[in-house]
Amino acid sequence: MAAPPLLTLQDVALTFGGTPLIQSAELAIAPGERACLVGRNGSGKSTLLKIAAGLIEADRGIRFVQPGATIRYLAQEPDLGAFENTLAYVEAGLGPGDDPYRARYLLEQLGLTGEEEPASLSGGEGRRAALAQALAPAPDILLLDEPTNHLDLPAIEWLESELKGLRSAMVLISHDRRFLENLSEATIWLDRGLTRRMDRGFAHFEAWRDEVLEQEELDRHKLDRKLAAEADWLRYGVTARRKRNVRRLGNLHAMRQERREHRGAVGTVNMTLAESEQSGTLVVEAEKISKAYGSRVLVSDLSLRILRGDRLGIVGPNGAGKTTLINLLTGTAKPDEGRVRLGSNLQMITLDQRRMSLDPAATVAETLTGGRGDTVSIGGQTKHVVGYMKDFLFAPEQARTPVSVLSGGERNRLMLARALAQPSNLLVLDEPTNDLDLETLDLLQEMITDYSGTVILVSHDRDFLDRTASSVLVSEGEGVWIEYAGGYTDMVNQRGQGVQARVVAKEEKPKAAAKAQVAPPSSSRRKMNFNEQHDLKTLPARMAEIEAKIGKLQAVLDDPQLYGRDPERFQKASSALGALQSELAAAEDRWLELEMLKDEIEG
Repeated sequence: MAAPPLLTLQDVALTFGGTPLIQSAELAIAPGERACLVGRNGSGKSTLLKIAAGLIEADRGIRFVQPGATIRYLAQEPDLGAFENTLAYVEAGLGPGDDPYRARYLLEQLGLTGEEEPASLSGGEGRRAALAQALAPAPDILLLDEPTNHLDLPAIEWLESELKGLRSAMVLISHDRRFLENLSEATIWLDRGLTRRMDRGFAHFEAWRDEVLEQEELDRHKLDRKLAAEADWLRYGVTARRKRNVRRLGNLHAMRQERREHRGAVGTVNMTLAESEQSGTLVVEAEKISKAYGSRVLVSDLSLRILRGDRLGIVGPNGAGKTTLINLLTGTAKPDEGRVRLGSNLQMITLDQRRMSLDPAATVAETLTGGRGDTVSIGGQTKHVVGYMKDFLFAPEQARTPVSVLSGGERNRLMLARALAQPSNLLVLDEPTNDLDLETLDLLQEMITDYSGTVILVSHDRDFLDRTASSVLVSEGEGVWIEYAGGYTDMVNQRGQGVQARVVAKEEKPKAAAKAQVAPPSSSRRKMNFNEQHDLKTLPARMAEIEAKIGKLQAVLDDPQLYGRDPERFQKASSALGALQSELAAAEDRWLELEMLKDEIEG
């Protein structure tokens, strides 16, 4: 006999204003079951997960949790303000019988030391600390909302392995297809306020979804035909004294009401890419280029040719130098050694992962039109901005909405809409899949596949790389980059392994142990001097300030007409951007060096 569910939601409904966000949702999670919760951006997935966690009370419905069952919820925006450091935050999630060493283990695996102060954490570091806190007690039920956000490939693959080893039941929300395919055993689809369940993993979801929508469309056509037949009958009049006719008329009114209240499937993004004239056959040629910041080598003796039509994926752990490499290949930064030659007739569009080039004070319409008029030009054709917004699932009333109030997914769609409207033959995409729902990802993949130009792509999404990349450039450490033909899976097959953090950690442990053996006693170790302490304390704010300046310059350079209109300003902005990026890298290197020194001194 099957064990009773640990967590149950029955007929849950929630309305924010007009149309119900959740109309009638059901959820039942058995012990040890791994289910994924899928649906379009804005469909209410995160809200349903919060209801399941008990953080939001539904307008209607029943929530039941087995007595004694423990639940841990991973929030998208955790609050660590009440804790001294990340270790204290994670340890606060442990129960009386939990292993206290697990907190440090999880923080280490997620790239944190435990000594980070909440005020100095980036958004990604805060999310990783929250993930460690959720995993630390090994609860009965894990509710994880986008756990792979801000994780690099090694961390994602480690997280998969860690979750597979847990006995906890799980409900996962993620845009990472491979992650869901590898972990899920059941699929819950939240669509137009209703939930549907399939007792199979995410790998079978798309075929099932298409069958459901096709049947729904067939049922709608049947209803329309029946309505038409009943309307013809109605034209000949109804005798009110005959009960059968009265009942038939009542059924007709009910069918009309059903037709009016039917919520059609949410539309899909309609991506149209404005392509410019072809570039030359050679797009980028790098000859023995190297780049280092102090003792940190990011690129060493790399030679590479990118030809028209190539789709180059760049992968590696965080800090490997992926963004630096892109800057070198596109001419934004200069190598220390070697040279980079760009092809002729290049028109480049860059989509940055931090969305820094979006002005938070500008409206959606102003962002798409550049503040000039109410039309957008795409491939030589003019389109009204509201019509173009609808292609990317923005409602007409959002035309005057400031960028600052948009969700992460909406900002990414807005970045895509603005970038794709500009003529290009070279697309540079830095983590374009962040916060995109699965349907939008499908269309982005199709667009890249059909694009006649060249694509340079940085991504931690293995499935996305498999579907789009013609070759993958992988960081092998110490500034060495090697190119493999095919997508991510092809690279793993040729290389024998993915980009795994555990391999690096094992290699580094003996070195750390050797240093510990020759280290002097703690009493004789030197202390950090005033300048080192001051730098360690002030560098995070300084790095944030530099990043803000980089964002403003990137916004200036995003204007495709700038070079033709004001070459001098373009050159100054480019030079300033390169200098700031170098300054940021040097600051990051100095901060990392001081953190390591601090850890060594403190034992």
